[in-house]
Amino acid sequence: MSSNGSTDPHRAVLYHAAGEHEVPDHDDWLTPVDAARFAKMRFTKRRDESRLGRWTAKGAVARALDRPVEHASLRAISIRNAIDGAPEAFIDDVPAGVAISMTDRAGWAVCLVAEGAEALGCDLELVEPRSQRFVDDYFTPREQALVAAAPDDHDLLANLVWSAKESALKVLRQGLRLDTRTVEVALHDDEVGPWRALEVATADGERFGGWWVRHGDFVLTCCARGDATAPVAIQDPSPLAAASPVHSWMSAPRRDLPGS
Repeated sequence: MSSNGSTDPHRAVLYHAAGEHEVPDHDDWLTPVDAARFAKMRFTKRRDESRLGRWTAKGAVARALDRPVEHASLRAISIRNAIDGAPEAFIDDVPAGVAISMTDRAGWAVCLVAEGAEALGCDLELVEPRSQRFVDDYFTPREQALVAAAPDDHDLLANLVWSAKESALKVLRQGLRLDTRTVEVALHDDEVGPWRALEVATADGERFGGWWVRHGDFVLTCCARGDATAPVAIQDPSPLAAASPVHSWMSAPRRDLPGS
């Protein structure tokens, strides 16, 4: 596993992004279990997002471990959910030895990869309108003040803070089962390439290092326990840099299943 610019490859955090237009129509790259499960999904959005997530995660794991990315090799990689719902990567039914975090939004997906068992979290959001009621309901008073201090950047900051919260809750392996106000986001001035630093503090006093980057209509955040290094794109430049939101499922929200 390698990184561009990290002094400690064992702490390198890599990320891979892919769009739904890249996902093959056939199932040769899927495990039989996933292929059978996705075939039964009636709602197009859920099926397309699930396939995109698997395609992106398999590609991220393969590239991070210098494995071939042809379909036969990808089929050997399986992405499973732990008891708490967090994704875990396996190769030929053996743990892959990397930690991953997955996220998708509007036809695009990202997978974060780090060697070892480091707890990771990432989240991809659209920079879209967020109401003041949303901010008041889900943000701490300090976060509300952060958003209010820059009214011209209200939508960016509201979605950035929300995304960082989701990333941190994934590090905790809790997701939105926890009150979003139990973690608090602070933004810092440090920069590494296109990434800007952030920090998330939990109600118990634990602190997670993190980073954020904006690509057009998207904002991506990443967090990890301890001092997180800025993620490095496996493909440089990342395809996310030129991404546009896609909502193709809206033309056919439900699928006709065989025998239905």
